[in-house]
Amino acid sequence: MKLAKILAGGLLLATVLTAVPAMAKDWATTGVTIAMEGAYPPWNLTNPDGTIGGFEADLAKVLCAHMKVKCTIVPSDFDSIIEGLNSNKFDAVMDSLSITPDREKVIAFSTPYANTPAGFATTKGSSLENLAGTGTIVKLSGDPAEAKAAAEKFRDQFKGKTIGVQAATVYTKFLDDNFKDIATIREYKTTSERDLDLVAGRIDAGFDDVTAEQAAFSAPGNDSLEYTGPQFGGGIWGPGQGVGLRKSDADLKALFDDAIKTALADGTVKQLSEKWFKTDVAP
Repeated sequence: MKLAKILAGGLLLATVLTAVPAMAKDWATTGVTIAMEGAYPPWNLTNPDGTIGGFEADLAKVLCAHMKVKCTIVPSDFDSIIEGLNSNKFDAVMDSLSITPDREKVIAFSTPYANTPAGFATTKGSSLENLAGTGTIVKLSGDPAEAKAAAEKFRDQFKGKTIGVQAATVYTKFLDDNFKDIATIREYKTTSERDLDLVAGRIDAGFDDVTAEQAAFSAPGNDSLEYTGPQFGGGIWGPGQGVGLRKSDADLKALFDDAIKTALADGTVKQLSEKWFKTDVAP
């Protein structure tokens, strides 16, 4: 579940681009290009042959078939994916993109197709093992005071520790707001780089979407990793993950909305999420 860093220049670019009227496209003729990072398993990943697979790649194929449009999936670095969308490098983004107020200022979103909690991971036997609340899910509304109160229950254990998080994600703000004054927050370009440092003991904990962490736990060499502390869900991460779209493409949003609602109603999202996550992530 991820939050792009929108710098002042990027915000200005997005404002200018979204302010320019665009003629509606014939998507059945032009096709739709969907960007994915290809490095956030099991949401999306790069296969040995270079193609992109994972939950979102499979879901995209279903949605595009419903919309009756030809879709092409292309890779994009996550930290520039919103800028790339508004620069017309592609037409849509499916990359565990959380629907947040900041993002809604510069892009449009489809109705959500998933909603998942986040939590801490550490290594077995570490001083952070079995933090208070381990095995529970805490629902947070998004009120900063509420999040701070939840974090207060085990903040002391993080004093002097280093927490790893993927850069440009919704989780960096949570860590900055609640732990930066007592711990070092180290940002990584990819989750795999963060997990390598966690296994090697170069950092003390990671924080991420629990579905991404579960995938990391099952990866070769990562059997020492485990959850610790409560998982945080609810409104703090917004209504869920949706397809990112240009504000000018209201017709494409309508197509995605209808396709997602159908995929939720007929059980497709449930089926694909159980295939990739071993749990139902449908919102």
